[in-house]
Amino acid sequence: MKDKGLSIRAVLATALLAGACSPSTMAINRMASALSNASSVYETDNDPEFVRLAAPSTLKTVEMLLSQSPNHPQLLLTACSGFTEYSYGFLHVESQLALDANVARDLRLRAEKMYARARGYCLRGLQARHPSITENALKNSPDLTLKSATKEDVPLLYWTATSWGAGIITSGNQLAHVAELAPIRALLQHAKALDDTWDQGAIYETLIALDGLSPLVGGNPRAARADFDRAMELSAGKSVFARVAFASTLTDQAEKRKLLEDAAAIDVSTVPARRLTNLIAQRYAKTLLNGAR
Repeated sequence: MKDKGLSIRAVLATALLAGACSPSTMAINRMASALSNASSVYETDNDPEFVRLAAPSTLKTVEMLLSQSPNHPQLLLTACSGFTEYSYGFLHVESQLALDANVARDLRLRAEKMYARARGYCLRGLQARHPSITENALKNSPDLTLKSATKEDVPLLYWTATSWGAGIITSGNQLAHVAELAPIRALLQHAKALDDTWDQGAIYETLIALDGLSPLVGGNPRAARADFDRAMELSAGKSVFARVAFASTLTDQAEKRKLLEDAAAIDVSTVPARRLTNLIAQRYAKTLLNGAR
């Protein structure tokens, strides 16, 4: 009887392992890995228009895979970051550069919706790793809720905060979202405490925008400048995005123009890992310098 019991347990264990490594699961894992690598390939590309056309099909494929594996951590992070980057690069920035008011409005609305989609995947990714980290918990008690986060969570913390904050910026009624700034700030502060050097200062780049808000909603010009200085330090002075973000917080027109000129002059090929982001930010800087809104 003892041997029979062991045999039954062995059969059950084998069945469970076979289920965990089923062909469909293995295929999804392989695709998730490939799509995650595609994101980094896009980021090194030197042709934003090519990426604009290619990215939607990649992102839609990610969503199709998530319909089969809703809590896949790698797919959720790819969707979280991918939709945020697409919205910023090809909707949000374009809405700021469009000369036609109707076109600008339509792009802004699309950007807001895309940021909301990204945030949904980001929050799902965090909750898959830490069930207690929900949107309501973050809104009600952000610091306490994030205590379980670890260094491995930094990418999700960053992208959740970035998509959430960018969604507010593109909102037609920003004042209605003031209460949401607390969880956004908490996400960034926890990410910073866990690994402030992550992605060559990306955390500080988002903090520039947050601290650069009006003091009436918690902004702090001195903190924004400190964020900028640290972002410059961690990027070896080569972050175009940090310069453009900080310039947008300034009232001193001479300093603002100098930052935009410096941003436009950077050789983006010297930072291949962030070439696409820098190219998009550089185009924005050049347009602002040419007097476009």
